[in-house]
Amino acid sequence: MLNSFTRRGFLQWSAVALPGQALALQGGRAAEQEGASMTFGESYPAYPRDVAREIVTVAHFNLGRVRELVSARPPLARAAWDWGFGDWETPLGAASHMGRRDIAEYLLTQGAVPSLFSATMLGHLATVKEILAAEPDAPRLAGPHSISLLAHARVGGKPAAEVFAYLETLGNADQAAPVALSEAELTAIAGTYVFGSEATQQIEVNTDMHVYANSPMYTHAPQLNWTRKGTMGRPLFHVGDRAFYPAGAAGVRIRFGEQAQRMVMTVEDGGEKLVATRAVG
Repeated sequence: MLNSFTRRGFLQWSAVALPGQALALQGGRAAEQEGASMTFGESYPAYPRDVAREIVTVAHFNLGRVRELVSARPPLARAAWDWGFGDWETPLGAASHMGRRDIAEYLLTQGAVPSLFSATMLGHLATVKEILAAEPDAPRLAGPHSISLLAHARVGGKPAAEVFAYLETLGNADQAAPVALSEAELTAIAGTYVFGSEATQQIEVNTDMHVYANSPMYTHAPQLNWTRKGTMGRPLFHVGDRAFYPAGAAGVRIRFGEQAQRMVMTVEDGGEKLVATRAVG
């Protein structure tokens, strides 16, 4: 089964979050061509952030570029990138939820660490059963972006059909449905929220979720997108009473409520709190 959330769909999703930046892929390649300025920059010996972001990004859809990056720097097969709120993703995690068997298998030969999610997508039934027998709560675990275990089996297609059938019998391997919001409630929440005077101290909350419409990643699609200016957008899942968690971070709470006739957003993350007020007009 081909994954309908294709390279084009992923780039569209990224464009929602980073208008005009095109994921900085070209910038990453240009920096690599500069040689020493990249290899021995201020972060050295740690790899540059843009390199980690690129390998995770292209692992969703581009085997050729994955090979180029990993051939030059083999440890990138085990890299990780935080898309926001601690939504960490590895190249193997990206390939797994996109159903890219070719990329996943290549990364595993290059030292990527196998996971329950990669085994599920690849159709390794015995491995999945063994892990779940040892960890009964594991079916409820979510991968990057809060994508469920069952969704990983779904994008695995025919080779993962037995795993999909097995997970369905468990009854708890899919994503819990978010609490639905009406159009009026979505309109009441959407807007630009400000928490300071700097250009980046703005958060856009909107309903532009079309890139998930035909995606097999989410059985229950999110209804709102949360984007701090200049960063990657995060889908929001409603848990009730205008409280949400962002994709990949079920422990974070983003709440909306009216104060002095203004809509106010509160973000609670690891003991820290951010308060932003919706701009007028």
